[in-house]
Amino acid sequence: MSTAMTTSTPSNSSLSYVATSELHCPLLEKMLNHSLNKDTHVNLLVVSVLGLVSCLGILENALVLWVLGFRLRRKTVAAVWVINLALSDFLATLTLPLFTYYFSVGHSWELGQALCSAEASIFFLNMYVSAFLLAAISLDRCLLVVKPVWSQNQRTVEAAWKVCLLGWLWAGFNTVPYFLFRNVTVKRDKRKLCYHNFALYSSPATLEFDCKLRQAATAVSKALLAFLVPLVVIAVSYGYFFQQLRARRQRRESRQLNIMAYSKTDRSSAGAERLSKGFTKMVASVIATFALCWAPYHFFCLLEVAAQYFPSESYLVKLVEQGLPLSSVFAFLNPVLNPHHLHLQLPTFLHTDSPEPGAALRGAGRGGRTLSFGHQQNNKERSQFSNIPLLTQLPNNPHPAAPPSPLTGLCQHLQL
Repeated sequence: MSTAMTTSTPSNSSLSYVATSELHCPLLEKMLNHSLNKDTHVNLLVVSVLGLVSCLGILENALVLWVLGFRLRRKTVAAVWVINLALSDFLATLTLPLFTYYFSVGHSWELGQALCSAEASIFFLNMYVSAFLLAAISLDRCLLVVKPVWSQNQRTVEAAWKVCLLGWLWAGFNTVPYFLFRNVTVKRDKRKLCYHNFALYSSPATLEFDCKLRQAATAVSKALLAFLVPLVVIAVSYGYFFQQLRARRQRRESRQLNIMAYSKTDRSSAGAERLSKGFTKMVASVIATFALCWAPYHFFCLLEVAAQYFPSESYLVKLVEQGLPLSSVFAFLNPVLNPHHLHLQLPTFLHTDSPEPGAALRGAGRGGRTLSFGHQQNNKERSQFSNIPLLTQLPNNPHPAAPPSPLTGLCQHLQL
């Protein structure tokens, strides 16, 4: 009798394992009972758009990586920023076909646990890396104007690679919770949901507390560290950046100098400002795209936290279940649109990568040194006529040379 009882009754450890493996947070339990997003026409529209976006994003980011990573002979600090940003976007766009397939089969994840964890991890890795790099680029542009001497001595390609490595490590550390809690769960209608299950590694006694704490911690941390804080850094950096440019412009306009006394340094500053305008516009467009694409996603993540703390408001759960996938699709547009901005300004920013871009182009800088394409060079070939006024240096050539073709200029910019 005792033997039969022993063999037929599960042990306490097996019961604990079964109970723990079937635990779900209350919010996830409600999502498992819902049967939303079954409109075939909407799914076909989303699948068509995502399919096109996937192809464009992969090809565009691959092109940026190929040009800057393999065709550019000398790397610049700006090129290092863009290479890492394009690499992050390229990894994110590689997961878009998985997301497209999820929509094509009626919002059901049929690709297994491994790809579920990988897709989510790359999504959040791109989110953190993009935010970090955009903040770093903004600080870099600010220091170029506010601390030009320090930037000229300390701003090197090696330092930029170290900062990027730090950004990848920081992003990887923040991605660990999403990798651990990502899980494939079967819904009541037999569809599979690839979603975070914060009931994992928990117990029935602490389930409610763990779910609320983990849900709030992840949502608030990514909203702060991957969105709000980087935007504050970007806003402050560009505030100082444009303030210094405005002050420099006012000082230059206040000088009552004729063209004969217009010094080479003044002309260098004017040329630097003109040349850096294209890269500044490119960075501004990338930042605006980042803010617009990620704002809806973080809004719905915070709304999901509210649904966790106010379970009686059932409309919040439905709103989150419908809005969060669409906002995720909108966030995926960010790595697709970034290379479009880079393509428009790629030839320009490669020549504005120094405190005095005009000096870098001429091979001469302040204090006998310059940052030309990310490398400091001694200015040993300064002309003895460098201080002669501008008009006396202009050759009297009645037959000026024809301007180079756009293709020739592009090749010179990229140093192919």
